[in-house]
Amino acid sequence: MEERFLPVGIQDFEDLRRRGFLYVDKTALVYKLAREGKPYFLSRPRRFGKSLLLSTMEYYFLGKKELFEGLEIEKLEKDWIEYPVIKISFGADNYPDLACLKSQENLILSDYEKKYDIEVSDSRAAPRLKNLIKTACEKTGKQVVILIDEYDKPILDALYTEYEEQNRQELRAFYSPLKDCDKYIRFLFITGITKISHMNIFSGLNQLDDISLAKDYSSICGISESELVENFTPEIEALAKEQEMSVQETKEKLAQMYDGYHFAHDVEGVYNPFCLLKCFKYREFASYWFESGTPSFLVKTLQNQPFELENFVNGRIATENQFKNYDPDSKNMLPVIYQSGYLTIKDFEKETRFFTLDFPNEEIREGFLDVLLKKFITVPYDEIGLEINNLKIALRNNNVDKALSIIKSAIADLPTIVKKDMCENYYESVTHLMFRMTGYRVLSELQSVAGRSDVVVATNKSIFIFELKMDKGKATAGDEEKNSAELKKILDDALVQIDANGYSERFTVSGKTMHKIGVAFSSNGKGILGWKIK
Repeated sequence: MEERFLPVGIQDFEDLRRRGFLYVDKTALVYKLAREGKPYFLSRPRRFGKSLLLSTMEYYFLGKKELFEGLEIEKLEKDWIEYPVIKISFGADNYPDLACLKSQENLILSDYEKKYDIEVSDSRAAPRLKNLIKTACEKTGKQVVILIDEYDKPILDALYTEYEEQNRQELRAFYSPLKDCDKYIRFLFITGITKISHMNIFSGLNQLDDISLAKDYSSICGISESELVENFTPEIEALAKEQEMSVQETKEKLAQMYDGYHFAHDVEGVYNPFCLLKCFKYREFASYWFESGTPSFLVKTLQNQPFELENFVNGRIATENQFKNYDPDSKNMLPVIYQSGYLTIKDFEKETRFFTLDFPNEEIREGFLDVLLKKFITVPYDEIGLEINNLKIALRNNNVDKALSIIKSAIADLPTIVKKDMCENYYESVTHLMFRMTGYRVLSELQSVAGRSDVVVATNKSIFIFELKMDKGKATAGDEEKNSAELKKILDDALVQIDANGYSERFTVSGKTMHKIGVAFSSNGKGILGWKIK
């Protein structure tokens, strides 16, 4: 195969083009944006090519025609006007407090003030930005292009700390001149992971066009199936050879691992570009997105908000408003989960305008569950892999006692981050998590005609129906006989409920062995008290 250079981690468009890296041409969309509007916002998960997109825009507006030779925009653009470009990026540092944020603002502004020979008379960031935009326009005779990358990072870095509100207020002030400077601005493009409500950047710029869910721009970041075949056929063939798979099998595996993102309904899905390129470079299927780190704000959110697993792992029905905007004052986790890239649009019902959100692919599903598992159970992480394998073997061998013994040891005590009044949901969630990590099909809160079963696990040969019950604190200290009788009643009631509600009836046609299991948990956070198998 002819030597080809994959742009793994390359975020500068000029560097990419001059060094001959492969480039999936998105320039027609850049031209469309430039011609049809002025202020835009785009939300996309990390590692999705937002920075490269802004860099492409930067060199286009700087009039660097030679960098676009052979690309779509070369045929579309006739004028190639050079505009003054102000690029603001918060992606290069961390902002745990206000001092770090102000320092970065000062560095960004100082560089441009030096370039345009501006004397600073007001030390505040907002007046300096306003003066910079006005001066750049007046000195060049052309309107200014403003590109803002990771506008929300200083807020997400300080999430759930005393500095979160301080950083939000500082950024609200910093971005405020953008509205007043409209006549000086030719083009404004803002990217981030989240669209945070209560930000002046959105309330002040009434005409800001949020294209995050727009069909026309659903593939502006990421790689579509057609782009994959058009640009990476040699890499697919090399990967197939290395993995001893057919080309078709390789394509199916790539789709299973890295495809499935939909940023609008009824559009072609896109692959995560970072993971795809890493897979081609090393010719190995792996969880590259999670190797590059887990967003700290996601972990903070999981730790600080009530956690209901069933809302995320079986497909979540939601309206656009429920997952589009993140409100720091709300307890709604869905925008953070969706905008982080852990959930994506899988279906849309036009009549009700309900979206179905679910994991985009296998890599994200496993990674998300792994993040949860590390945060919500007490078994040390280095033992998780072994325990999950043992759990899988136990289910495969129909050894329910062994399976529940493994889970019992993992949740022996309620973690400090889980409140006592949440322990019922916690136990069901973690039980589901551990079963889900085995790779077997797992359903939680499965609806039947008469009721809802708690957890159902399906292997190749068996169906396991688990009804989870709490002891409701009825056990009495020191009275073992009474406690034993109470536990027996709880477990018997659980098995009766499985039969009475017909939980197993929908599976009878499968021909698989049916296991009905009642499990009792402690309402005082002491884990599994016992179980009974039918």
